[in-house]
Amino acid sequence: MITIWWAPWAIGIFLVASLGRYLSTSYRVDDTSLSAWRLLGGRRVRLDEVRKIEYASLRDLAPTGGLLGSWGWRGRMWSPVVGRFDSIYTDASRGLLVSAGDVPLYISPRDPDAFARELSRRVRSYSGRLAVDVGDPHAAPTPPVL
Repeated sequence: MITIWWAPWAIGIFLVASLGRYLSTSYRVDDTSLSAWRLLGGRRVRLDEVRKIEYASLRDLAPTGGLLGSWGWRGRMWSPVVGRFDSIYTDASRGLLVSAGDVPLYISPRDPDAFARELSRRVRSYSGRLAVDVGDPHAAPTPPVL
C-alpha cells in the first residue's frame, strides 16, 4: 500500500495559494495605463490602446470557461461573444470588459461604475470619445455584453 502522507499538505498549500491570489487582486489606473494585478500574474493595458469599456458578466461571456480558465496562469478564457480574453477578477457577475490590443481584459473592481468613469476620463484624454464607453457620462447608453 502506498502512503500518500503529503497529499493533505499539497491540498492545503494549493488552497492557501488560491486564497492569496484571490485576495491580492487589485486594479490601478494611472496617467498611461490600467494595471490589473494578482499574486503570480497580472496585466497592464496602455490607455491609448483602449477601444471599448463595457459592463459584462463573466457568466455571460464564458459560461463553459469556468474554473479551469479563471485559475490558469493568465486567466485566459474563450467566449463565443468576444473570442479570447484575459480575466483578473474577484466577482464573476459584475465587472468591466476593457477591449484593448489583441486580447480584451475582464476585471471586477469593487465599484464598477466609479472605476469605469475614471478609466473613461483618462482614456478620453488620449483618444477622445469611444464608440462603446459605459464610463462616459455623455455617451449613449449601451446594453451589457451578452
